[in-house]
Amino acid sequence: MKKTFAVFGLGRFGGTMVKELNDMHIDVIAVDKDEEKVSEYVDCATYAHCANAIDEAFLKQIGVRNVDHAFVSFGNDLEASILTSLILKELGVPKVWAKAKNEEHAKVLNKIGVDKVIHPERDVARKITKHITSDKMIDFIELSDTYSIVEIIATKKIKDKTIGKLDLRSKYGCTIIGIQRDEDFIISPLIDEVIHEGDTLVIVGKNKEIQRFERYGV
Repeated sequence: MKKTFAVFGLGRFGGTMVKELNDMHIDVIAVDKDEEKVSEYVDCATYAHCANAIDEAFLKQIGVRNVDHAFVSFGNDLEASILTSLILKELGVPKVWAKAKNEEHAKVLNKIGVDKVIHPERDVARKITKHITSDKMIDFIELSDTYSIVEIIATKKIKDKTIGKLDLRSKYGCTIIGIQRDEDFIISPLIDEVIHEGDTLVIVGKNKEIQRFERYGV
């Protein structure tokens, strides 16, 4: 059964999300206070609503209690962001994610029980920094402040070695969970899998340990 989504705020972040969900043929409710923005995304959303004020009665009316996942992305309107997130949680929406403008905004969102606070600018800055400071790391997903999943290119230093020989878990506290090799993807590779130069290693672990492996181990 497909999940259903609701996106509140149709700026660049929220609008892009609506388009992506539509491209995936996923039902999405789109809401914004700006009628022009609603008109822009009316063909992308399953339902598009313009609302000057968002309150509990309005959210019940548009059927938001039936969605699986709601995203709140009201840009600079912190009051609308906080109140909408709070009402969504009180209505029992299973997952509520909200975009934070700054750390103070994020603290409030966390206090009212938002399931995940998104920091787009900070996250993009971190990702760009990882790219420009490493020739080996090609992508990463931050799971928490402590853990990440990263993609690292295998160099000559570790080619022809098996995963068992590398022994990342004991040496660096990391685990190889996948290998991209040309068009093939090896999920949960065995310890006798041989690393090829140019393989993309998908690794999960603590950020500091991943950085140590990227610097000294590969």
